[in-house]
Amino acid sequence: MTHIRSVSGDQRLSTAFTLYPYAFDATPAPDGKDLRALLPYHSGNHTLVVEDGADTLATAAAIPMRQNLRTVVMPMAGIAWVATRPGARRQGHGSRVLRHLHADMREQGHRLATLYPSHPSFYERHGYLSLPLRRTVTFPPEGLASLLRARLPGTVSWQNIRDGFDVYRAFQRQVLTQRHGFCYTPDYRAARMVDAADRWLAIATLDGEVVGTLTYRIDDFGGRLDADELLYTHPAGRALLLQFLAEHAYQVSHVSLTVTADELPETWATGLSARVEAEVSFPNGAAMMGRLLTVDALQGVECGAGQVEIRLVDDADLAGCYLLDGSSGTLDVTPGRESRAEATLTTAGLSGLAYGVLDPVDVAARGLGEVSDKAAAALRSLLPRRLPYAIGVG
Repeated sequence: MTHIRSVSGDQRLSTAFTLYPYAFDATPAPDGKDLRALLPYHSGNHTLVVEDGADTLATAAAIPMRQNLRTVVMPMAGIAWVATRPGARRQGHGSRVLRHLHADMREQGHRLATLYPSHPSFYERHGYLSLPLRRTVTFPPEGLASLLRARLPGTVSWQNIRDGFDVYRAFQRQVLTQRHGFCYTPDYRAARMVDAADRWLAIATLDGEVVGTLTYRIDDFGGRLDADELLYTHPAGRALLLQFLAEHAYQVSHVSLTVTADELPETWATGLSARVEAEVSFPNGAAMMGRLLTVDALQGVECGAGQVEIRLVDDADLAGCYLLDGSSGTLDVTPGRESRAEATLTTAGLSGLAYGVLDPVDVAARGLGEVSDKAAAALRSLLPRRLPYAIGVG
């Protein structure tokens, strides 16, 4: 008889962690990975295991995070380490543990969930919808040479990430309040950057305020400068950081950095030769997926005018009728009436509208709901398309 339970601390070593190497690493490894060393980075996770007697059959975990949904910052569960051991796969254990995890995180107050899928159709059935994939931009730094002639307001300083970590995290919290879709990880997870200390941190400052950050490393003289996400809150932050990258001409041959889907590298400098790539592949090159864990996640979010009653199906915990009212400028969600519902949506369909990546026509086209013309117009006004800041790697 199988059962699901929560594990923590050293319990993970003999349960959930027994599945991780085979599921996520190159195996067999002669010495194996020091899994105990990973425990601090899992300390605040909510980890569930499916067991049959003393055998661990499946596992899933959630990282307590925060995310901005249409200007409202709310608790979000970062779902990770979903694994089932061979011999126990395709028996429903993954679905059971994921539903249990959703319920637990909902009970703890989390209103959203995101993950990087290895099997996207599986997660769509559990309410998730794909978000835009980040872009990788690769270019020779001398392509930005024209920026070196500009006298920009502000300055850029650089230091090891260990020394600038507090500034970096404070800036991330600032971005969290401003960018729809931005996710903020808990300190115990972010500490991996400090412990590794293998990144430089460039900080762009304007009038005494941090307006941009970029973490990066240089692999060799004449080699490559590999940067993480280009993060800024003011156009001066982007310009200052790009100018800083231009200073590395003839030290490195190429710069590679990560940008959001709405960034336009071709406008950074005249004649910049750049390769902009976004490749979706499975199981390990997926775009982030997100979902609503509760319909109340929409309460109070920024919206357009309109009113519509919807029927939500396919998730027992969210199923029902709801009235969405945007007359106040922020969304009000109240119980609706079955007889007045003008749209029937799956959780994935509603999540796609909430994150701003689907139009009501897309919802119907993808089989994620049935929407009347009147309801489509209302939903399009209430929850207009809006590009979420979905960045990172799976």
